[in-house]
Amino acid sequence: MSATVGSRDTTTLLLVDDDTELCSLMGDFFTQRGFRLEAVHDGRRGLARALDGNFNLILLDVMMPGLDGFELLRQLRRRSSTPVIMLTARTEPADRVMGLNSGADDYLPKPFGPEELLARIQAVLRRTQKAAYQPDILEVNGVRINPGTREVWLDRAPVEVTSIEYDILDLLMRSAGRPVSRDQLSAVLYQREASPFDRSVDVHVSHLRKKLEQKDRALIKTVRGVGYLFCSEKESPES
Repeated sequence: MSATVGSRDTTTLLLVDDDTELCSLMGDFFTQRGFRLEAVHDGRRGLARALDGNFNLILLDVMMPGLDGFELLRQLRRRSSTPVIMLTARTEPADRVMGLNSGADDYLPKPFGPEELLARIQAVLRRTQKAAYQPDILEVNGVRINPGTREVWLDRAPVEVTSIEYDILDLLMRSAGRPVSRDQLSAVLYQREASPFDRSVDVHVSHLRKKLEQKDRALIKTVRGVGYLFCSEKESPES
C-alpha cells in the first residue's frame, strides 16, 4: 500500500491497547506496509499522546487499565476530531452503540484479521483525504461546509462534528432534495453494504440531526424504507 496521509508520505497511527503482544504484531504488520505506528499500553497515557501527537488515525481498545476506551474517546472528542477505530472483544450491540455514541468512526470486534483492519483504516482515511479534491464551500438551507477544513456552520454559528458525521453531512448535502439510501451511505463510509443489524449509520445520523436541530425546520428527513434526505431551501418537513 502507498500511504499518502500525514507527514510527507507516511500515515501515522496511534494504537492504545494493553495487549503488548498484539501491539508488537500490529507494529510489524503496518510498518511493512508503509505506516508509522506508535503503541501506548494504558488509557491515561493514550489520551495524553492522542492530544499531543499529530496522528492521522487512532486505534483504541476498550478494556484498559487507568482509563477505559469509552471514557478516553469521550474526553478526546472534546478537543479533537482525529478519526478513531475501536478494537474490542466486547461485541454486544449495546457496546458497539456506546462506542459510536462516544464518537468512534468505526468499530471492529476482536479477534480480527490484520487485512480487515487495514481495509477499515483505508476506508476512514479515504473519507478524510477527499477534502483535498472538494475545495469549494457548499451551502444548503442555512448549513455551510468547507471541505478544505472540514468545518461546519449552521446559520453562521460553528458546529462541532466528528469526522464521520462530516462525511455523512457532505454526502447528504450534495444530494439535497434527493434521498440517499443506508446502503449508499454505508458503501461510501465503510466500503460495504449496510447489514440489517448494523445501525451505525443511523446512530451517526441521529447525532448529526441533533447538532443541526432547528425549531422552525428539520434539515435531515428520514425516508422510511429508503434512507435519509437533506432538505433543500424550499422544504421544511417534520423530522
